[in-house]
Amino acid sequence: MNDAGKKETHMSAITRRTFLAAATGFASMPAVQSALGAMPASGEVDIAIIGAGAAGIAAARRVAAAGRRFVVLEAADRIGGRCITDTQTFGVPFDRGAHWIYTPETNPLYKLGGAAGLTLDRAPGDQHVRIGRRYAREGELEDYLAGYVRAQRAIADAARARGDVAAAQVLPKDLGDWRALIAFILGPLHTSHDLSRVSVDDLARAADRETYAFCREGFGALLASLAKSVPVERSTPVTRINWSGGLELETPRGRVRAKAVIVTASTNFLASDALVFRPALPKRQLDAFKLLRLGSFERIALDLSGNPLGLPKDELVFEKADGPKTAALFANVAGTTISQVNVGGGFARDLSAGGEKALIDFAQDWLAGLYGSDIRKAVKKAVATQWDKSPWVLGASSAAAPGGAGARRILMEPLGGRIYFAGEAAHETLWGTVNGAWESGERAADAALRRFGPLKSAAPKSRPSRSGAPRRQPFVPHPQPRRNP
Repeated sequence: MNDAGKKETHMSAITRRTFLAAATGFASMPAVQSALGAMPASGEVDIAIIGAGAAGIAAARRVAAAGRRFVVLEAADRIGGRCITDTQTFGVPFDRGAHWIYTPETNPLYKLGGAAGLTLDRAPGDQHVRIGRRYAREGELEDYLAGYVRAQRAIADAARARGDVAAAQVLPKDLGDWRALIAFILGPLHTSHDLSRVSVDDLARAADRETYAFCREGFGALLASLAKSVPVERSTPVTRINWSGGLELETPRGRVRAKAVIVTASTNFLASDALVFRPALPKRQLDAFKLLRLGSFERIALDLSGNPLGLPKDELVFEKADGPKTAALFANVAGTTISQVNVGGGFARDLSAGGEKALIDFAQDWLAGLYGSDIRKAVKKAVATQWDKSPWVLGASSAAAPGGAGARRILMEPLGGRIYFAGEAAHETLWGTVNGAWESGERAADAALRRFGPLKSAAPKSRPSRSGAPRRQPFVPHPQPRRNP
């Protein structure tokens, strides 16, 4: 840490275990022949895959390994879905979407990235809490952590005993002035939703995300490396799926007939009716889209040369907030001069509605309130994401509404033995993560491939995660304070 950081004599830290989003994959796969996935002249394939995000890429790799004819249809002019690495804005990689690779010890994507020659680093374990212009002292952190643990236990207990209510309803009453920060971390930061909109069962069932790594070249770059052997028809939105009798997909470039289709579009996009199904989908599926709607999560990236915050690389900082208008600071990302201010939930949605300027203005004002007004002068360049306005996504990540935890299993049900849904929303324990999307893509591909006979045992597959009964604790583990020197 530089001299500016040493001036803070009470800069106590908490061991960071889990924050933001990540991915998973499988260990190896034979090269895909480009002819397998090209837009067929005949318009006929075994399996059509809608979307070239993590779920679509995973599904395509599985189908290709099985030797079946397929096509990947992507509406955007790029691949990756909610995984984008921007190298143009700042001249260094900046992940506009997912960033973290959770549980690298068992995450096949971590190994795949390394095998592809990418640089994968373990995330450092410290985080800090800012109280006004100073850092929280150890006694204050202990009060915060005690409340945090009580909140976790209350969520787990409610999932077992109270039924599927809103997570906000079960928070302990004695969290005091730490309540806003705890609610922000458990809700907007982790789920992109306010806790009043999150099913306590869904939150309690989520898998632990205790350790994590990141790709120095960017998460989007890692995913793109896995898609190199997968031919993708870009700028080819599917506007209609006719599934009465045969199965036919309509696109601006023509029609595709398939024996099965894997749909990886986001729940918000599916709920928007931009993709028409004829006949209409059953009410059961339509309700599931709405119960699993995406929340809001935006990143404001600031180029802060000279490290005016006095923080080491990849440092996470929260504030002791007094309400929902708060954020998380992710400083000096991967050792660059780029720091991110992350906002989520309803507050992020409202900010984003005001455009990029409103997001950037908030980020600078928020940092100035914590570190002094001179911070504004140190900002060389700033950009903000606007996922709510991304036409092919329309949000950040899913969380089940109160009473809607069972909607994930409904989304995983095949329709007519020919239509399969995949994506982060179609995973019961890894929802909201790219590894969940990846596993669901593989699961949907396996189900579709069974139409053609037994699966080939040689086809590689990611290690499945445990699912089913709610876990004893919600996915945010207990942070542990680090003693001051």
